[in-house]
Amino acid sequence: MTIALDVLKLLRLESSDDRQHLVIRSAGGRGKAADYSFGIEEEYFLADRHTLEVAIQTPNELFESANWSTGGQAMREMLQSQLEVATNVHVDVNDAREELRFLRREVGNVAAQYGFVIMACGTHPTAVWRMSQPSPKPRYEEMIEDLRSIGHRNMMCGMHVHVQLPDPEKRMAVLRAMLPHLPLFIALAASSPFWNSHKTGLKGYRLAAYSELPRTGLPELFESKREYDDYVGALQRSGVIPDESHIWWAMRPSMKHPTLELRAPDTCTFVDDAVAIASLYRCLTRQLYLRPHLSKQVTAVERAIAVENKWRAQRYGTDCIFASKDGPVTISEMLSRIIDDTIEDADALGCAAEIEHCRTIVDRGSSAEFQLRAYRDNGDDIAAVSRWIAQSTISGASAPIMHSTQAPHSA
Repeated sequence: MTIALDVLKLLRLESSDDRQHLVIRSAGGRGKAADYSFGIEEEYFLADRHTLEVAIQTPNELFESANWSTGGQAMREMLQSQLEVATNVHVDVNDAREELRFLRREVGNVAAQYGFVIMACGTHPTAVWRMSQPSPKPRYEEMIEDLRSIGHRNMMCGMHVHVQLPDPEKRMAVLRAMLPHLPLFIALAASSPFWNSHKTGLKGYRLAAYSELPRTGLPELFESKREYDDYVGALQRSGVIPDESHIWWAMRPSMKHPTLELRAPDTCTFVDDAVAIASLYRCLTRQLYLRPHLSKQVTAVERAIAVENKWRAQRYGTDCIFASKDGPVTISEMLSRIIDDTIEDADALGCAAEIEHCRTIVDRGSSAEFQLRAYRDNGDDIAAVSRWIAQSTISGASAPIMHSTQAPHSA
């Protein structure tokens, strides 16, 4: 509770420039940096504390306790096996990191009281989707009724990053200009190499399964906010969706906030990886927001190439070689180019060190590489993968491989 109070002391409530939204900002961020305030959402699996098998049914009391313990920042997701946390909106990246660590500890401790652990990864190694149950909320029950088996197969966890961009038209320009860069975020965050107890051969299988859902994948090439609104309006008038929150692209404008939401990444097992990827997205968003004309350079050809690179990121993760008009581009080359282009943005936002950490992810691999190593080093024992994820989720950093069959008790 002391940690929670310390975090709350760092926050202050303000109104947005247009007076239409309330913004909770971390201390120390006024002026231009506050225009690009950001928040991180993470989804976790709930698993049996002893077997680490994914939970099928979870009590409401668990989520009520987690919600209270985190000050309203933990909640159910679509399936009963999932739990979501959302940070406050931050200006200082260090505040965001500390809050994310706090949220993992709090929900981990609450989960342990009910016999569960939390696991931060894109897919649970041994989960059987056919046994999944929707969360007891009308929204999710209605979604399952519409999606049927595809909804039950949504046993996947992702990370979402919101960056505040006040001008709606510029926000749409960034949506378009960001398209070629989305595969990089997918590769850096890959944490889903297993599905239904099988090694898939992909570093990021989550998006392959997620693509079964309607209105997923990369955004369309909208020229303006009006075009986007026309699209949303057509689906609403046709009774296809109740609102734009049912558009599940890899990136989308938020329905409730003046933000652009990155949705492509898997949930990162390591907190520092999550913060680094969020920071890279934030810096790139700022760069593109200040240069809206760059959106015009993204044509149907660039989008088609980005679709191909999305697949390559899912398949190869941090070993990816991307396609481009000029020929193959390694992930290191693409990342270095973006870091060079966003030096001023990283300095302005105070997250140069976090951006550099993305190079570390490429050098040592994402969570997918660690999971595959745990699998190999333990004689193709998939239970060792679950043990590693559970331990590393709570520690928040690279943890040694657990070779015993005993599940961690620190959660």
